[in-house]
Amino acid sequence: MTVSYRQPGVVLTDRRFSVPLDHDDPAGERIELYAREVVPAARGGAELPWLVYLQGGPGFGATRFHGRESWLDRALRDFRVLLLDQRGTGSSTPANRQTLPLRGGPREQADYLAHFRADSIVRDCEAIRPEVTGGAPWTVLGQSFGGFCATHYLSVAPEGLAGALITGGLPTLDGDADAVYRAAYPRMARKSAAHYARYPQDVERARRIAAYLAEHEPVLSGGYKLTVPAFQSLGILLGTGDGSHRLHYLMEDAFVRTPSGTALSDAFQENVQALLSYAGNPLYAVLHEAIYAQGERPTAWAAERVRAEFPRFDAGKTLAGDEPLLFTGEAVQRWMFDSDPAL
Repeated sequence: MTVSYRQPGVVLTDRRFSVPLDHDDPAGERIELYAREVVPAARGGAELPWLVYLQGGPGFGATRFHGRESWLDRALRDFRVLLLDQRGTGSSTPANRQTLPLRGGPREQADYLAHFRADSIVRDCEAIRPEVTGGAPWTVLGQSFGGFCATHYLSVAPEGLAGALITGGLPTLDGDADAVYRAAYPRMARKSAAHYARYPQDVERARRIAAYLAEHEPVLSGGYKLTVPAFQSLGILLGTGDGSHRLHYLMEDAFVRTPSGTALSDAFQENVQALLSYAGNPLYAVLHEAIYAQGERPTAWAAERVRAEFPRFDAGKTLAGDEPLLFTGEAVQRWMFDSDPAL
């Protein structure tokens, strides 16, 4: 059953599809996909070409827009848009710590998650395209990891595409995860330096917070273990347009005086937990590093291994000296699975 409703300037329709968990076994187990159709309110009955949006991640459902905000406004001038929650995300048969135990033990869970890669996402698109477009090709818009999916789409099913738009996600042909992080860590260092150049008072603030965490390792209200590496990973904010400002405002009120002495404020801890927890998108942590793999060679915690090649990121050495603490960025590391109860 489809349900249509309105927001300012648009008509939205909730759509659900049944697809095989394993496309090589079409008679086997099936999962549900959810997608939100968006069309301009004034053109609801018009024959418009389709654009299917593949969100970045992996592990994130499609953006929940309000009306015609962001890039959606431009897309709606030319297209009827389908915002697809990729399998396992959003409202598409979620895969998380609550649902995965239904599969059995770790081996069974790993086998299940092997069906949540870009190849399966593209086959999902091809399975639902005839129902959505009547068989006509559509245009795909891939953001970040969605660009990886779009590239795979071009490789295996170009006949399904009228066009492919890629923003920020063009995979290497022969590089591997190690090469990705060897390029990334120097960039993380430059981003940290640029942040401190803008907010020099944050050098001492970041060192003070890290020293406190090294001594206390607090457990936040949701069960997250806030370690120094976890604090450093807030540098993922520095990859966004306003992230440096957000990081600055986060740190400026980190401490309060209490009867027992100085402590991290509740507000700081709650804001940090919201930024670090993968409760809303656990598949990102499980699958992110694997998108950089080549062939059958495992990535083997590449971000963590390669980090050791850049000793300036060692917080212990930093705190023993007088250097600024360096923040890290978009990288999944082994400690996250011990720190985050959602994982």
